Amino acid sequence: MPGSILGTRVPRLEDPDLLTGAARYVADLQPAGLLHARFVRSSEAHGRVRAVKTADAAAMPGVVAVWGAKDLGLAPFHGFMVLNEACARPPLADDKVRFVGEPLAVVLAESEQAAADAVEAVEVDIEPLPAVVDPETALDPAAPLQFEELGTNLAAGFRDDGQDPLAGAHHVTRLRLLNQRLAAVPMEGHAILAAPGEPGGPFDLVVDVSTQMPHGFQARAARALGMAPERLRVRCPAVGGAFGGKPGVVAEHLVVMAAARRLGRPVRWVETRGENLLSMHGRGQVDYVELGFDDQARLVGARIQAVGDAGAYAGFGGALALGPTRLMAQGVYRLPALAYSAAAVLTNTTPVGAFRGAGRPEACELLERTMDLAATELGLDPVELRRRNLLTPQELPCRTLTGASYDSGDYPGVLARALELAGYEALRAEQAERRARGDRLALGIGVSVYVEVTAGGAGSELGGVRVGPDGRVQVTVGTSAHGQGHATAFAMVVADRLGVPLEAIEVVQSDTALVPRGGGTGGSRSLQVGGSAVAAACEEVLGRARELAAAALEAAPEDLVVSEDGQLTVAGVPSRGVSWAELAARAEEDGMPLAAQVDLVQDEPTFPFGAHVAVVEVDLDTGAVRPLRHVAVDDCGQVVNPLLVEGQQHGGAAQGIAQALYEEVVYDSNGQPRTTGLADYAMPSAAELPSLEVSGTVTPTPRNPLGAKGIGESATVGATPAVHNAVVDALAHLGVRHLDMPCTPERVWRAIQAARAGTLPPLWQDPPAALASLPPRSRAGRPEAADTDI
Repeated sequence: MPGSILGTRVPRLEDPDLLTGAARYVADLQPAGLLHARFVRSSEAHGRVRAVKTADAAAMPGVVAVWGAKDLGLAPFHGFMVLNEACARPPLADDKVRFVGEPLAVVLAESEQAAADAVEAVEVDIEPLPAVVDPETALDPAAPLQFEELGTNLAAGFRDDGQDPLAGAHHVTRLRLLNQRLAAVPMEGHAILAAPGEPGGPFDLVVDVSTQMPHGFQARAARALGMAPERLRVRCPAVGGAFGGKPGVVAEHLVVMAAARRLGRPVRWVETRGENLLSMHGRGQVDYVELGFDDQARLVGARIQAVGDAGAYAGFGGALALGPTRLMAQGVYRLPALAYSAAAVLTNTTPVGAFRGAGRPEACELLERTMDLAATELGLDPVELRRRNLLTPQELPCRTLTGASYDSGDYPGVLARALELAGYEALRAEQAERRARGDRLALGIGVSVYVEVTAGGAGSELGGVRVGPDGRVQVTVGTSAHGQGHATAFAMVVADRLGVPLEAIEVVQSDTALVPRGGGTGGSRSLQVGGSAVAAACEEVLGRARELAAAALEAAPEDLVVSEDGQLTVAGVPSRGVSWAELAARAEEDGMPLAAQVDLVQDEPTFPFGAHVAVVEVDLDTGAVRPLRHVAVDDCGQVVNPLLVEGQQHGGAAQGIAQALYEEVVYDSNGQPRTTGLADYAMPSAAELPSLEVSGTVTPTPRNPLGAKGIGESATVGATPAVHNAVVDALAHLGVRHLDMPCTPERVWRAIQAARAGTLPPLWQDPPAALASLPPRSRAGRPEAADTDI
């Protein structure tokens, strides 16, 4: 058997096409007869639609049609999951608008410019209604209602009704904190091209779309359009990122598909950057955290109350507080008792979806930030407090109080490794020296330890392998790449199992006509579930190949191995072998291609973990924060390609740092967005970030054949609280105990001034009264449904 390729730094096979422009995105597709779609959007956050006048726009040169809600007649729908059936979204707003940017009408034109011009000619008459932007305010009985028939802005929620988890605590730390709303900002926003199928052909509609989950898109879109799913072909060309923002069907998708069917022509819509900043939001959670400790600073219990901002319609984002955040609320700690309550609340803002981590960064942030505050109140180093409370390897596997089934891990080990790499003691000594000198550049050191869940929906995934008579291998996978390096990882698995060179392997994905089923990509599930399915298919193919080769070589199948040059040979006799091409040809002659398809089932999710140390410098005169170092030790189980893992660590940490320091979607009190361009929304570039110091440990999981866990979101989970803690730590000697993210210069400067004046705001306030009247969790349905992968 050749030496294993797994664990080696193989350059990404996808990159030449991406770097040379050979890869095709939706915006590159130019079918004959193409029409361009543009949308007329609401400028009001809340209001009654009195009129949408389209006649002037429809008469403009190059305009083919201008339609409103009544013209298309599309029913309200749920684009990804149903949190509250009463809160379905109309593809085009009809009687009411609920957020700025909601589409009211669509223009179809021969050119993008004609469509854009016609949008400006549509007259919209909206009677403004009072708006509510803050989810806590929206819980007030007097708040404007998004759905009058619902009678409340509470889309869903529950409370734990067990015993007091803080009973007997020697000390209780209390903190209200904000996981602010963020924009996903992928390089490519939403994009779709819908075209009628060939007359008499197998498909009524062929859709090229930028999505994470083509098969899920097919099922949801077909349901909303009243089509048989098999009559809708969904393909993904190159996809320019998603970060959780493209898991389902959005309103514009349905409108474009309906327009293509009605007009019998291809219709394309490519979201502008401004539209994307209005439409693709994540996070948005307010958390009330109480941690109780005994007289040895060991946890005795926690009470957590979370308010999730669902935005205008009850979708996936609002559900995250009910599902993944709750699931991971125990974190890496030994916790005897927990009470967790959560509410998903409707507001006059963009519907909130997922963003990298989808509920798990929120859980880590609320826990790790409060642990740091507790360390300050207890007079302990934050590392020491963590060490006293971390679960040990001997306590794993275990099932947490929220039902998470931790598989394997060494939480003290990754913390020790991160501290060693960072030089923690030397950093503390430097911090003390700076403070003693009265330096105006204060040093801050922040630590976080995390565990997160990947492949959270568990379930199954398709992996297929077929060897052709030319010796080339075609791999079929039900996941769908949008930048992660799937083709490289899956090809490496095949090369490892079959001994076939990488250049002889083709990966087929992201086309419902070529791949019969698939769960798509989300929740960092692709390698552990999809890759394991491919590995299992390889084993089936190898078993059949051994039988064929045994007959040719007059040997027992169990004596055959894959040789260094990719043949099946008799063990110890490398001169006698049969090539894959020969074996495939023999199989074809027998009428049974050398192929296998496996639907691999992973019964339970996996739980990657790690520790991050962030070092920042804060200018005490201006409030400016400069990240100096970021050390990440992330454990994702068995590693297939370290290069891909490091890329995910870099990208994930960058987005986690960005939340702590820079990014925030802002609305004014009337629901008007204030961050509608990249001049307003502070997404950092490489110039704002430090050189990342990433490494890892390897703790395989027993839950899949590869021993792999997810890595795509882990560094985001660990990075945000480490940086947040570092900023607060830099100000601790001034008396600052907490400040909300993002830690902008203005916010930091104001905290410094308030500390000097003795006017720092309290760390705690009573949660909204509505949380106390939520139904008990035992009678609140199944919030675990929100654990869906994205």
